[in-house]
Amino acid sequence: MQSDCLPAVATVSQCPIAARLAVPLVAKQPLEQCSTCVIIPVRNEAKTIGATLDALRTQIDLQGYPLDFATYEVIVLANNCTDDSAAIARQYATRYPEFILHVVEKALPPSQAYIGYVRQLLMDEAYSRLIGLGQNRGVIASTDGDTRVAPTWIAETLKEIHQGADAVSGRLLTDRCDRASLDTYTRTCYLRAVGYGYLGVELEAYIDPDTFDQLPRHHQHGGASLAVTAEMYAIAGGMPAVRTPEDVAFYQALVRVGARFRHSLRVQVFTSIRQQGRTDNGMANQLHQWSLGRQPQLVESAAALETRLQGRRHLRKLWNAMLRGYQPQEQEINAIAKLLHISPQWLSHRLAQYDSFAELFGLIEQRQGQEGHWQKAWKPVDIRQAIADLRIRVNRLRSKDLLGNSGLS
Repeated sequence: MQSDCLPAVATVSQCPIAARLAVPLVAKQPLEQCSTCVIIPVRNEAKTIGATLDALRTQIDLQGYPLDFATYEVIVLANNCTDDSAAIARQYATRYPEFILHVVEKALPPSQAYIGYVRQLLMDEAYSRLIGLGQNRGVIASTDGDTRVAPTWIAETLKEIHQGADAVSGRLLTDRCDRASLDTYTRTCYLRAVGYGYLGVELEAYIDPDTFDQLPRHHQHGGASLAVTAEMYAIAGGMPAVRTPEDVAFYQALVRVGARFRHSLRVQVFTSIRQQGRTDNGMANQLHQWSLGRQPQLVESAAALETRLQGRRHLRKLWNAMLRGYQPQEQEINAIAKLLHISPQWLSHRLAQYDSFAELFGLIEQRQGQEGHWQKAWKPVDIRQAIADLRIRVNRLRSKDLLGNSGLS
């Protein structure tokens, strides 16, 4: 979604993070040269944490030279572990003392022992450390204990930040040998979901493009590869402490405040394809659900997705005109409301109340769920049909784009 507004940078005292910062997780101060703080929430990752740390210790720049250890640090928070995850991480820090690795171990009460809260703790800590160094554009980079970042993960992230991004999500990849371990149906469902996601963002790029986050791009914003500048972390109010999916909630918070968000294909990680995860809505749980049976894989149809994007495009054009003083006509509002299947009276009342288009459209999507007309008009379809229909529409728009046409109807 486009970045239609960008508020002033929040200070430490103005943002909600200040109220959450009490006792630091890490007593040792960061080095003065540190500009990137990598955070890793860990629970029972003894089998994979070594590979995760290896990948971070062997980071290189875009010319192939090792990254200076003084420029980045890693914080591991091992929470409520019943295995040797913390001990392995501490041993790793002892074995490679030049690698700046802080290991924190906590036993959180049940009310706090969930990934959203743990990732919030870590990202708040990273924010505090970077702001303490005066690094407003310093980078908080999140990954997971079952994930191996690519050798240039930090360097490519920093490149996107230096090119103007406020936040960056990396491509979440899986090893081919891991995928081969899945049963045929589960593996097929996974690959179809990836294909559907890519086609969806390409359709979006032709109908209602984000002028900053242009193609080529991907469709994911998972906590296994998610980076944000310290100043934008404050503007967005920090990581929401929701149970799941916390990464999606954070992405939505960033979009609402006008962050320049980049879905970069150059930033890559390889993550676990396990079928037992820490949340109910993560990829592991989805893989598990697919493995249980042959239930249809249902998604939003190509027609519904295109209609939503067309409605969003027309609404954005009207909203931007209103910012310049234009008074919308009743028939214009009615046409958009009909396209989005919401009450025109409700839309007319809300149009002038928001300074952020992303916030307005997020509220509209909530309203669609409340009124129920959208769901009645657009039933979910089998993903195979949706992919086939998306390919037809996207191929047509590609051809028009190559000819220099807008491709919009």
